[in-house]
Amino acid sequence: MKEFLRWPLIFVLFLSVLVFYVPERTAAQTIDLYGGIKNEKTYEEVLFLTGKPIKFTGNSKNASVTIKESKGKLTETYKFTLSGPSGEKLTRNFTYVSDVTNYDQIGQSTATGEVTKYTEKITIGKATYTLSDYQLSQSSVTDKRPASDYFSGNAIARKTYTVTNGKQTGEIVVNVDSRNEGYENFWGATETQITEYEMIFEDGSIGTVKNRMSTSKSRTLTYEENDASLSSFYGGYVVVSSADSISEYTYNLPKSSGTVAIDTENMPRLERLIVPKFRDLANHQAKDAINKLYSLGIFNDQSNFFSPNTPMQRYDFAVAIGKAIDLRVLDEEPTKKGTKSIFKDVKRTAKDYNYLESAVNKGVIKGSSSTTFDPEGFLTRQQAATILVRALGLEEKAPDPGYSTDYKDDYKISDYARDSVYVVSELGLMTGDSVTGKFNPKERLTRAQSALITIRFLEYLENDLKENYRDDILFFE
Repeated sequence: MKEFLRWPLIFVLFLSVLVFYVPERTAAQTIDLYGGIKNEKTYEEVLFLTGKPIKFTGNSKNASVTIKESKGKLTETYKFTLSGPSGEKLTRNFTYVSDVTNYDQIGQSTATGEVTKYTEKITIGKATYTLSDYQLSQSSVTDKRPASDYFSGNAIARKTYTVTNGKQTGEIVVNVDSRNEGYENFWGATETQITEYEMIFEDGSIGTVKNRMSTSKSRTLTYEENDASLSSFYGGYVVVSSADSISEYTYNLPKSSGTVAIDTENMPRLERLIVPKFRDLANHQAKDAINKLYSLGIFNDQSNFFSPNTPMQRYDFAVAIGKAIDLRVLDEEPTKKGTKSIFKDVKRTAKDYNYLESAVNKGVIKGSSSTTFDPEGFLTRQQAATILVRALGLEEKAPDPGYSTDYKDDYKISDYARDSVYVVSELGLMTGDSVTGKFNPKERLTRAQSALITIRFLEYLENDLKENYRDDILFFE
C-alpha cells in the first residue's frame, strides 16, 4: 500500500514524520499542509491567524492519524487537540479521501483526493476562530522503480474561518498552494514540501507565509572498536537508524514579519551486525566495503577467504544487488512448491534464489537468454553498469541517442550499455581508469571491485538522494 500513502499525508495544515522501525520499509512523510512536525512524543506546528506566530503543541495521544485503503480509495482521518503557550486551544478533525489508480504496465500510480469532512476550532484569548468552509484539491504521481520510489504532488486549498470576539464577528480566508517531492527505498526516505499561504484578514489586509519543511529517515553504518585487546574480534559495525524533521516559516504579515523554525529528531535505533572474519583482505583497498557488505548480509560468504581479486560471478552479483535493493525479500511469502525456476540452469534450491527471482521480476537482472542465466559466468563492467541503472530506474537520464561518452574506448561500449555507462559515470557509481581514460566496458569485474560499486550504490540510496531531495530543494530553490 506504500504507493498510496504519498500525497494525502501531506494535507491538513500541520503534522509530519512518523516513527520509523528498521528494517520495515516506512516512508518519511509530511502529514498535512501546515508545516507541523512530530517525533515519538511531541507534535508541533505554528499558526498565524492572529497575524502573529503562535506555536501549538500536543503529544502522540492527541495528534493522531488513521489511514485505511479499500477498493482503490484511501481514507485518512486526522484528529488533533493542541494547546498554545498562553492557554490557547486548537481542536481539528479532518477526513481526506483519495482515488488511487495504478498503471502497473509502466510502474506508476496516481492519487487524486479532496477533503470530505472537516471541523476546526481555535480559541485564542477572547477570540474564537471556527472553520466554516474548507475546499481542497490535491493530486500526486508515484514512479515505482526497483530500488526507489519517486513521487511528486501538488495541492491547492481555501480555508474560511469565522472569527467571533464578543459581539464582533469577522472572516479570515487562507489560500494555500503546496507542492512536494520525495523518494522512498529500503535504506532511507525523504520528503520535502514547500507551501505558500495568502491570508486575508478581517480588515481586508493581506499577509503571506511560506513554509519549507522536510522529513527524512536514514540508516548509517558506524564502526565500533573493541576496547578489550584479548577479544576474538577487533570490532564491528552498528546500523544507526534515525529520523528527523525540519520546518521553517517565513512570514510577512500586517502586524509582524520574521522567521520561525522548529525541528525534531526521533530516538535513534541501534542494530549490531555480525562480525566479518576474512583473512585475505589485509590492507586491500576494498576491505572496508567488503566487511560492510558482509555485515549487512549482502555478501554471505561462509569461508574465511573472500578472494577479492577473482572475477565476480553473475549469480553472486545478482543476489548482492537484489539484497541491496531490499533485504526483506526472504521475509516475503514464498513461491508455492513445485513452481519451476525462472531459468533452466538455476535451481530453486540455490542459496538466495529468491533474490535472483525478485531482481529479475523487477527488471533489474536479465538472463543470458530467455531460458538461461549462466550463473557461473563472469560479470563485465558494462553489465554491472546496466544492472545498477536499471535498479535505480534512471535510464532516461542519458542524452538522446547519438551521443558519445568521454571515454577513449567509447567505441567498445555495447549499444545496450551506453546509456548506463553514461549515467553511472555521472552519478559517480563507477569511473574509468584515471591513467588511460578508458572505461574498459568488457573487462571482467573482480569481487573487490563489485564490493566497491555496491557500497557506492548503497551510499547513493542513503545519502545522495537525501541531499538532492532536501538540501538542493530547500536551499537552492
